[in-house]
Amino acid sequence: MQPGSRIYVAGHLGLAGSAITRALKGRGYGNLVLRARSELDLTDRAVVRALFAKERPEYVFLAAARAGGIMANKTYPAEFIHDNLAIQTNVIDEAWRAGVKRLLFLGASCIYPRDCPQPIRESSLQTGPLEFTNQAYAIAKIAGVEMCWSYNRQHGTRFLTAVPNNLYGPGDNYDLESGHVLAAFIRKFHEARTSGAKSVTLWGTGKPRREMVHSDDMAEACVELMELPDARFDKLVASDPASPQPPLINMGWGEDYTIKELAERVRAVVGFRGDIQWDSSKPDGTPRKLLDISRMKAMGWSPRISLDDGLRSTYKDFLSLPLRSGEGGGEG
Repeated sequence: MQPGSRIYVAGHLGLAGSAITRALKGRGYGNLVLRARSELDLTDRAVVRALFAKERPEYVFLAAARAGGIMANKTYPAEFIHDNLAIQTNVIDEAWRAGVKRLLFLGASCIYPRDCPQPIRESSLQTGPLEFTNQAYAIAKIAGVEMCWSYNRQHGTRFLTAVPNNLYGPGDNYDLESGHVLAAFIRKFHEARTSGAKSVTLWGTGKPRREMVHSDDMAEACVELMELPDARFDKLVASDPASPQPPLINMGWGEDYTIKELAERVRAVVGFRGDIQWDSSKPDGTPRKLLDISRMKAMGWSPRISLDDGLRSTYKDFLSLPLRSGEGGGEG
């Protein structure tokens, strides 16, 4: 990409998309195509086609998605699979039709089997059953990986999937029903502290392990991938007939924590002094999903933002925003 390249960031107001937009602007990219959900319905094929015809982007970051924690996935599986399939299908197909030079599609770590060897390598895709609590979302994301791969093979496109682990950071959704694990924790502990509650109840046993990666670290990795010279980028998207592998690459922190440990870290940042109760009648989700990020590190990238620093900046972001409504779990 060049500073004047026409770049479309789909989902630029979300957690991932806003971080990518910040990273692009920080590196001097100013010719950005940005549309809010209220302006552009990505599930509408005609609307997406009109956008590509008018704006003619050269590069696309596909960060738009319907996402959430366990509660949201459990409650709205139909919306999770329908909306994500529609968004991916429309954007990827129109990118091909418009002659986009490169597209980066954001996958999710739940695309990997529930019980696969740790840390999880990219080659683990479709080697076993998925975690049921987010299966609809995961299947939609796997379809996006396959779509990028299929278009590369048939049409010669250069579409790549990046697979970040659990994201957190400024711009997160702090809704208790649809938010991710750390965002939900931040809100729960904050509300408990301000109300003077003596305890907070969290979902599950607290035993599963999660790897967290700050959205700004993820964004820097995504931009660096799109800035690669053609020869290096093409190696990532090319399919070897002798050993075919989909065009995807993992992003993470390189270390994981139990949910209990994460809760304690958030409690310390927020300043809540009460007890934590665990509701073991609620689902835990996948026992562990630590990603193997050796391929990304071999390209010169490493995450920079520590968990404690990231939690402090995320809590500051939370305090600056009006609260969204919502009740229930969302630890995911």
